[in-house]
Amino acid sequence: MRVLITGSSGQIGTNVGLALLKRGDEVVGLDRRENTWTERITMVRCDLGACGAGHLPVEGRFDVVLHLAAYAKVFELVEHPERAMENVQVLFTVLEYCRKTGTPMIFGSSREVYGDIHRHITDESQADFVVAESPYSASKICGEAFIYSYAQCYDLRYLVFRFSNVYGRYDCDADRMERVIPLFIARIAHEQPIIVYGREKVLDFTYVDDCVDGVMRGIDGLAAGKIRRHTINLAAGQGATLVDVVNLISLTLRKDARVSYEPARPGEVTRYVADISQARELLDYDPQTPMTAGVPLAIEWQRSIGVLENA
Repeated sequence: MRVLITGSSGQIGTNVGLALLKRGDEVVGLDRRENTWTERITMVRCDLGACGAGHLPVEGRFDVVLHLAAYAKVFELVEHPERAMENVQVLFTVLEYCRKTGTPMIFGSSREVYGDIHRHITDESQADFVVAESPYSASKICGEAFIYSYAQCYDLRYLVFRFSNVYGRYDCDADRMERVIPLFIARIAHEQPIIVYGREKVLDFTYVDDCVDGVMRGIDGLAAGKIRRHTINLAAGQGATLVDVVNLISLTLRKDARVSYEPARPGEVTRYVADISQARELLDYDPQTPMTAGVPLAIEWQRSIGVLENA
C-alpha cells in the first residue's frame, strides 16, 4: 500500500508513518518542518498553504491520503484566527488533489466540533454545525462540511476521525512543549509551577498507540472499500479531569505538584467523553491503554529522550 501523510512531522503523523513502514507499506510525508524524531519517513518539505488547489509536490498514485496538517492549538487560534483560515485553505488544497486523482481521504478532525455541550457522552450525530466555539473548531467544522459535499458531488470516499487529546510518544520536543500532558510532566518533574485552566474540565485523553491502531484500521478499511463514508470518534471513551492528570503524574514521579488554578480560557471545551461505539463496530477498535497505564508510558518516553534529565 502507498500512503500520503500531510502533517507527517507531527505526533500522529510520525507514529502512523512508522507503523505503516514497519509492516512494509510505502509512506510519503508532506510537512512545512523537518521531522525531529525520525529520518525513516520519506518527506517533502513544503508549505501546503502556498500550493495551488489540487497541486501537491508528489509523484505517482496513492491508495489513501491521510490529511493531518493543521494548526491544532485551540487558544493559539483564538489569538491568531488567520491560522484557522489557513487550516481551511490547506484542507481544500488536499481535497482537490483527492478529487482530481480519485484518491480516498482520511481527515484528522477533532472533538472540538461538538463544542462545549457539557455532556459526558457524545456520539457522532451530536456535533453542532451551527455554533462554533472557537476559530479552531470552525476550521474543523468547515473541513468536514467540505468533505461531505465532495462525497455528494464527486463520490469521494472518505473517513473523518474526530481525535481527542492524543498523548504519548513523539508528542514533545524542547521547542514545542505546549501540550498539556508533556508540559505538566516536565514541569512537575523539575518542580516548576503549573497552571490548570479549568479545574472541573473533563476530557477524553487517548494514548497514542490506541489512536494509531484506529487510524491503521481506518486506512485498511478505506483502501479495501469496506468503509466509504463515515465519521468516527477515535478516543479512549473515558473521561478524566485535569486534576486527575496532575495527581497521576505526581504519583508516578513521586513529586508534589506546584499547581494553581485559573478559569478555562476562551474557546476551550470543558467537558467531553467520546462515544466510541461506532469505532468498535466499524473498525473493531478496542483501546487498550487507560490513563493509569498511558501516563507512566509517556513519562518513560520523556525520560528516554532527556526531557526529564536531572529531574
